Amino acid sequence: MGSPDGAPLPTAPDRDAVRAATESGSPGTVVWHRKDLRIADNPALAAAAAESDRLLPLFVFDPAFYDERGIACDARIEFLHDCLRDLDGQYRDVGGAGLTYAHGDPLDALGRFVDAGWNVVAAASATGRYGRRRDERARERLGVEFVSGDGLVRDADRPRDGWSDRVESWLADDPFDWDPRSVEIERVGTGTDPGRVSDAYGIDPTKTSVPTGGRGPAREKLRAFTERIADYPGSISSPVDAREGTSGLSPYLRFGCLSVREVHRRVDERAPDGRGKSMFVSRLFWNRHYTQKLLDWPGWLDRAVNPVYEGFNRDRHDPDLVAAWKRGETGFPMVDASMRCLRETGWLNFRMRALCASCYFQILQQPWRIGADHFYEHLIDGDAAINYTQWQSQCGLVGRPGLRLYDPRKQVRDQDPEGKFVTRWVPELDPLPAAHLDAPEKAPLAVQEESGVRIGEAYPYPVVDYEAARSEFRGRYGADHGDPPGSSAGGGGSSQTGLGDFE
Repeated sequence: MGSPDGAPLPTAPDRDAVRAATESGSPGTVVWHRKDLRIADNPALAAAAAESDRLLPLFVFDPAFYDERGIACDARIEFLHDCLRDLDGQYRDVGGAGLTYAHGDPLDALGRFVDAGWNVVAAASATGRYGRRRDERARERLGVEFVSGDGLVRDADRPRDGWSDRVESWLADDPFDWDPRSVEIERVGTGTDPGRVSDAYGIDPTKTSVPTGGRGPAREKLRAFTERIADYPGSISSPVDAREGTSGLSPYLRFGCLSVREVHRRVDERAPDGRGKSMFVSRLFWNRHYTQKLLDWPGWLDRAVNPVYEGFNRDRHDPDLVAAWKRGETGFPMVDASMRCLRETGWLNFRMRALCASCYFQILQQPWRIGADHFYEHLIDGDAAINYTQWQSQCGLVGRPGLRLYDPRKQVRDQDPEGKFVTRWVPELDPLPAAHLDAPEKAPLAVQEESGVRIGEAYPYPVVDYEAARSEFRGRYGADHGDPPGSSAGGGGSSQTGLGDFE
């Protein structure tokens, strides 16, 4: 995140603005948007419209996500701001006044409406520890009503038997609906908007090839993907093919520009039957599966699911190895290309995410949380429920049955045999013949001299010996394990499900 450029933003709206809005009519209901940035199939909006004829849609810019406490690259924040501008347009398109922007501690901003007699509703969502505490305080102190409608089970006493059947039934249910003509959609001027927030917090995105946020672009991506879904199975593993062959919907689902259910309906009704369709629909199921896991146990974010592996690799922390991995200078070309691509574009396909996690935890043998946080910071589609559960699964922190080690050299041969991806992101290897891109350090000296790529100068030797590190890790890891907590959605969640970023 950049340096703040403007004056600090005050808590907004101020009480006078709220009071003026209230005096123009009886108090109504505030619809508090968080990551459900759409007006279609929105459970909170539908519930509010059923209870009140006066609505005020609101988004609160929370400093905790913008200052040093937040873990988000500027490009993801700018994508969010695109989504908010689009949401404002959605309300205006149905005759409303638009979206109200607030700034500050959400409880302070919402409290000003509650003090003036407004009710507040929000869509329930799976969050980490901060969001969970915030929502509990909002419910207890302000009486905020959280409306469930995402297919997840929230009653701690409700049995998890039949969870899969309930999700499948929810996916097939009709979307939440409301009639804009039956309500008045209000807006309070606050002097706050995405542009001013970007200036105040120094948001200056530098990543390239980042899609535009919002429901409009999301619907176009869904339409286009539905037409080419037959090519999906053959595109997901190659980092070259995946950028165009996967759906590209993951950041839009992360911010709720589309609901999982409406994506399912579009694919179910419009996509041709076949392996591509069935494979993609299964990803929608796994999206719910891992989100349920975070809802059940927020420890996924910072504690090993299997307590036997708590602290694994902690005593081996080497800042130099971590830095080499982050920079894409490990000496393993496919890992380095992937890490540079992540830093530059904010996206990787699942196979490469798994490869980088495997290399980091199992070969470099570094503590998992640092790596997971780095991914979460840089991913445009960074979703805690997906990122941290997949990192734990790939690292093997759920237990031995889910352990899978990726060979970075084999991944070059299998997924990038012509070297297009490697040489795109590691251009210093471009002169080297493609046959040597899996293990440049093994290229004959004559080949290195002829190509001008001298390993150890133009490109580093591997920072660790792969075979020795892999053998050492297996020996250290070989221990008994127990069943992971928070497994109500069925199973520990091996990375072999192929969910990844919901491609």
